[in-house]
Amino acid sequence: MDKSWIDMPRNTDEYLDGLDKFLDFAFENGSINDTIRCPCHKCRFNKWATRDDVRDHLICKAFPENYKFWIWHGEKYEEIISEEIEVIVEAMQDTNVVLDMINDAFRVNRDHFMESTSSDEPLEPINNIPTEGHRDINDLLRDGNEELYEGCHKYSKLSFLLRLYHIKCLCGVTEKAMMLILELLKDAFEYAKIPTSFYEAKKVIHKLGLNYTKIDVCTNNCMLYWGEDERLDICKHCEKSRWKTKGKGKKKVPVKVLRYFPLKPRLQRLFACSKTAKSMRWHALGSNPDGLLRHPRDGEAWKKFDQIHPGFASESRNVRLGLATDGFNPYGTMSNNYSIWPVILNPYNRPPWECMRQTSLILSMVIPGKRMPSKNIDVFLQPLIKELNELWSEGVHTYDSSLNEVFRMRAALMWTISDFPGLSALSGWNTYTGYVCPSCNFDTIPCRLDYSKKWCFMGHRRFLERGHKFRLMKKHFDGTIEERGPPLLLSGSEILKQLDAVNVTIERNVESSSRTKRARVEDKVKQWKKKSILFDLPYWKDNLLRYNLDVMHIEKNVCDNVLYTLLKDDKSKDHLQARQDIKHMGIKEDLWPNENGKYLPLLFTMTKEARKIFLSTLKNVKIPDGYSSNISRCIDDQTTKIFGLKSHDCHILMQHLLPLAIRNIFPDGVTSVLVEFCSFFKELCCKKLNILDLDKLQYRIVLTLCHLEVLLPPSFFTVMVHLTCNLVEEVRLGGPVHYRWMYPIERELGHLKSFVRNKAQPEGSISEAYLAEDTLNFYSLYEEVESRMNRGRRVDDRPNDNDTSQISSIYPQFRRPIGNSSTYTLTPLEKIQAHRYLLLNCPKVKSYIDEFRTSIKRRARSRRPSATEIEKIVTKEFANWFLNRVTNPDITDLVSDDIKYLARGPMSVARRYIAYNINGFKFRTMRRDQDTTRERGFRKDAWQFTLVNFSRCIHTGEREEHDPFIEASQAQMVYYVDDEVNKGWSVVVHMMPRDLYDMGEVGDVICESEAYHEQDLNQWSSFVDSHLKAEYKEIELGRAVGRNLLRMEAYCPGE
Repeated sequence: MDKSWIDMPRNTDEYLDGLDKFLDFAFENGSINDTIRCPCHKCRFNKWATRDDVRDHLICKAFPENYKFWIWHGEKYEEIISEEIEVIVEAMQDTNVVLDMINDAFRVNRDHFMESTSSDEPLEPINNIPTEGHRDINDLLRDGNEELYEGCHKYSKLSFLLRLYHIKCLCGVTEKAMMLILELLKDAFEYAKIPTSFYEAKKVIHKLGLNYTKIDVCTNNCMLYWGEDERLDICKHCEKSRWKTKGKGKKKVPVKVLRYFPLKPRLQRLFACSKTAKSMRWHALGSNPDGLLRHPRDGEAWKKFDQIHPGFASESRNVRLGLATDGFNPYGTMSNNYSIWPVILNPYNRPPWECMRQTSLILSMVIPGKRMPSKNIDVFLQPLIKELNELWSEGVHTYDSSLNEVFRMRAALMWTISDFPGLSALSGWNTYTGYVCPSCNFDTIPCRLDYSKKWCFMGHRRFLERGHKFRLMKKHFDGTIEERGPPLLLSGSEILKQLDAVNVTIERNVESSSRTKRARVEDKVKQWKKKSILFDLPYWKDNLLRYNLDVMHIEKNVCDNVLYTLLKDDKSKDHLQARQDIKHMGIKEDLWPNENGKYLPLLFTMTKEARKIFLSTLKNVKIPDGYSSNISRCIDDQTTKIFGLKSHDCHILMQHLLPLAIRNIFPDGVTSVLVEFCSFFKELCCKKLNILDLDKLQYRIVLTLCHLEVLLPPSFFTVMVHLTCNLVEEVRLGGPVHYRWMYPIERELGHLKSFVRNKAQPEGSISEAYLAEDTLNFYSLYEEVESRMNRGRRVDDRPNDNDTSQISSIYPQFRRPIGNSSTYTLTPLEKIQAHRYLLLNCPKVKSYIDEFRTSIKRRARSRRPSATEIEKIVTKEFANWFLNRVTNPDITDLVSDDIKYLARGPMSVARRYIAYNINGFKFRTMRRDQDTTRERGFRKDAWQFTLVNFSRCIHTGEREEHDPFIEASQAQMVYYVDDEVNKGWSVVVHMMPRDLYDMGEVGDVICESEAYHEQDLNQWSSFVDSHLKAEYKEIELGRAVGRNLLRMEAYCPGE
């Protein structure tokens, strides 16, 4: 179509004829209710008008010069290239952002871009869309264009409501308060278009969001009143009524309701939104130059899935999902026993810094309480499985705003994430028997401790190589020679064969008295309780990793076992019953109790003095901001006990503090085992792993478990300790653990718990609040408002706006000072030292430094100076030489202004701040007084920990050759753990920002925060290996145990 008339004068016939053709086209292709967006400079596409009004406007006011492609009036995208789109966007940069949001939110249903598609398959015509959907769109467009009051150009009716609702959700304002505020605003501003009630405001907001479906459930969780059973009033299994008992004539109220959030529209919106569409292809577009494990896409499970299903893998926009679930009590610490189980989905297509963010998680359903669904969780998962099957087989037409095309989106479920009881509910594997390990399956020998009345899981020698000496040692292990090989990982098809004979029955969730024991219906306990509904997915049996072991809970339980055993706590795994089990098994005779119930302590047991040292080390640690909770509050000095540790506290203890606290307490062999155990968890939880190192890591954890079997009683080896030997294989299959553990899920569950306002309807409160927050998160992508989606990091190191004018090309200011600055006058010596340091560490000055070094060598023709002599001359003379060099009239025009300013040196007056945010950390000042200095020195101990003391610091600035300054960008965070044995010394612990991702490229990406800080513990490995060999060579000969036992007195439990 010829559009040259746009540039002609408005009084010409060509312009008028072209305008009429434009109106004909627009009303034929882009009209709603006989109106179109008016493109005149006054309306700016924000107002809808009739044909006559638009014609009058475009005759009185010029047609927009840059509006050559009529995307707002139904023109196709086929011939528009990216550069031309930018021109269009620039021409309409003042367009209402709320209208942009509406366009993205409903484009998947109504936009004319549906005509442009990457698929040859026919699409459904737009006129098939329900009339209800059209009404919602029209209402929103009208509210988005309608001024809040006459003459208000800043807020429309819809944008004002969104901002008001944003304040309500962000600040937790009650509905009663919002109703009073709306009444006040309506009374004060009579002509403002404000809803008369909060109910009316919610109706408008909900049109923009995605709704959920209510499905009635049997009171015993037997069935859903859904599909063919939707009209039933009585449960088919337990014959309980669907309805609460009510009087005649009253509305029927269901006993229990499942709230299900449809998945398809939520996935479609990720692609329809221009802010998130491109990130959904990151897994295919993002590079991984060094081949390390950084993302689930790098694991074998993802790659094997692509090989088995090449059709699915060929479309990078097909979505890979993870399913997570767990229960929580919405009433907090109240005595009411109530458990709600949300089911959460996470799309893994996105990059690491977005993948596990709480705003990336999708709430799929809220399973109502009050009991845990247990194996009946499959009843609740039916709607989700149905939708996943449709997404796998048929897909759904989806608009991709990043590529301006429609494609058929499919989706697949990769694995589940849950704690161990949740794994049992999802998989059907019984986790309360001797065959509790799902990886070992039936290839294990159950061991029941008769006196402790618990199952124990030893036998880790089977994972060692065939010729290992531990396989032949009987008395130090379980009394047998180990001849078995490691258990084989079963495929999905082999699991299905085991499930063929499983008789699936509905578990009735009936109330039972806590004082009575469970009735045993059958003498034989079933290992498989059901065939999981997840096997209804056609690809589920092909997945290499189906149910993830949760590292968070495993680490917590292992840490509890270690700590309580070390401290001889009431929860210790070393007690009289444990010693009686050792005697009953006929192993480790030196640990048997005597007839009076007394027994000798373990090598792991701390004396009273050792406990004081250990707890004092932990209590006196001063940790940086945001590193962990205050662990010192969990330590009781009087009783020498630790209590109230949360999962993340155990995470920090196990990976960072425990190795430091036991350094000088136990014999080297014992210390080496614990250090190696802690090192395993630290390396396992790294954000990047080399797949070639995983075999070595697997061997180390197996060897460590074998050493623990020598030193500790069988009661120590709970299933959580045993599961550590399966974690490395899951990393190989699924990638780094922080994509598959429960930390982000538990944080999201805690957030959902905060939504409960109405204690009588906790599920309803959660669902309504989630919808509102989801809408506002979507809104925050377009409008500059604070939300969980765009909230800054805990340590915000972005420059202040008022400092942007001072940014230098040499030293860009990627930092944020905290508080008001104070002036400080530099001494002449400090000016020399600061200037010298900056010059010698500036990359843009390096060529000048090399030139100066060359001139030094030329000057000394008689004798070639050594490297040390050259560096001394550079340190003393380079600053003056550099100033003369850059101010030389011959080259001064070729030197940048920044280099000239740098050569002149610093000003005499500098600014100081009380704190500084940079490199992801908050740095604070510390006064140098007697309390902050210790003995002089720097050394490494036997475990290669770095120790320092500060009684006489070097580079204090007293001499000219000292370097007391650094660049702000070079600052790194460490903290110090005092050595309670060697007074004055402190162990240095290095930290990495928890929001930093190393993607193997030049320049790191700062991303969403994670739950841990990385520290390199590989330095311990060689020392650990040597100590283990020496110690256990003596243990094998029977000398080390005897020598240590002679030094310790026998004691009675409880003394």
